[in-house]
Amino acid sequence: MNQFSTIIGIDLGDTFNYFHVVNAAGELVQEGRVRCNLDAMSTFFAQYETPSLVAIETGTHSRWVSRVGEANGHEVLVANARKVRAIYTNERKSDALDAKMLARIARMDPQLLSPISHRGGQAQTDLALLKAREVLVAQRTQLINHIRGVVKSMGARLPSCSAPSFHKKTVEHVPEELRPALAPLYEQLEDTTRRIREYERLCQQRAEEEYTETELLQSVPGVGPLTSLAFVLTLESPDRFKDSRNVPAYLGLVPRRDQSGERDPQLRISKAGDEFLRRLLVSCAHYILGPHGPDSELRQWGERIVARGGRFAKRRAVIAVARKLAVILHQMWKTGMLWEPFPHAPDEDKESVPEDAALAGVPV
Repeated sequence: MNQFSTIIGIDLGDTFNYFHVVNAAGELVQEGRVRCNLDAMSTFFAQYETPSLVAIETGTHSRWVSRVGEANGHEVLVANARKVRAIYTNERKSDALDAKMLARIARMDPQLLSPISHRGGQAQTDLALLKAREVLVAQRTQLINHIRGVVKSMGARLPSCSAPSFHKKTVEHVPEELRPALAPLYEQLEDTTRRIREYERLCQQRAEEEYTETELLQSVPGVGPLTSLAFVLTLESPDRFKDSRNVPAYLGLVPRRDQSGERDPQLRISKAGDEFLRRLLVSCAHYILGPHGPDSELRQWGERIVARGGRFAKRRAVIAVARKLAVILHQMWKTGMLWEPFPHAPDEDKESVPEDAALAGVPV
C-alpha cells in the first residue's frame, strides 16, 4: 500500500500542465489542467494535503516544477522519460492520459518510473557556461563549412587551418568576386571566436576557484579544463556512484541489450544520460588513440581493439576507451589517485615518487 494519501501525476507542457490526482485506493480525486508558470503551480501544490507524492517526467520545466513541489512539502518523483514505455507507446496518447498514467504508476510502484535527480542550481548555472560555448562552437563550424563550400563551388579552395585561426588565415584566399558576400561572415566568425575564448576563460576561472578537483582530472592526457569541469558538474559528487564501473552506463556509453531466449544481438551504445559529456569523453578518446596521444596502458588497450580488425574497429575502440576513461576519471576523483600511464608496470620500471603519493596509479 502506498504510504501517501494523495498521488498526483502531472504531464508538463509549455503552456498548460495536465494533472490527474488519485487517493491511496486509486480513486479519482481531481483532474484538469493548470498554467505552466511559477505562481499557478505554487497555488496548485498548496491546495493538497502534505506530503503528497507527485510524479512528473523529465523535460524543460521539470527542474523548477520539482523545486516548487518540494517547497510546498510534497515528495516529487521525476520520471526518466526514456524508461516510461507505458506512456510514450500508448495507442491513445494524450496529455491527460499521460498524467493519469504517471499517477497510477507512482501509486503502484514508484520505482517503475526510474526516477532521476536533478543537479543543483549552482551546478546547472555553471554548466550553462559550457553549453553556451558549445552553441557558439557549433555556429562557428557551420559558418566555416558554408564559406568553404561557397568558395569550392567557384573552383577555388581555402587552405587547411584550425577553426580559431580560420578568419585570419583564409580571408586573403577568398576570390575577389565572393568577398562582398563573405566579408560579413568573416566578421561574424571573428566575433564568435572572441566570445568562445571569453567563455573558455570564464570556465577556466570557475574550475580554478570553485572546482579544484578538476586539476587532478586534467592530469590525464587529452582531458582539458572543459571536459574535467563538465565531468564534475554533471556527476556533482564522486559519492553518487559506489562503483566507478556504473558511470559509463549513466553516460550512455554501454551497449544496449535486447536479449530473448537464445537471441542476444550486439547492439550500439544506449546514448542515455548526458549527451554533452559523452561527446566530450569520445573526443578525449580520439586524442588518446590519435597520433599525438602519449603512450599508456589505456592507449595500448584501445590499439589492441583496433588490431582485432573487423567492421568499425576504430569506432569500437574509441567508444571503449571513452567508456574506460569515464571509470578512470571517477576513480581519480573519488580516491584522489594520481594519473599513472602504466599502473600495472613492474615497480622498478616506474619513476620514483614521494612516499606520500601512495595513491599514485589508477588501474585501467
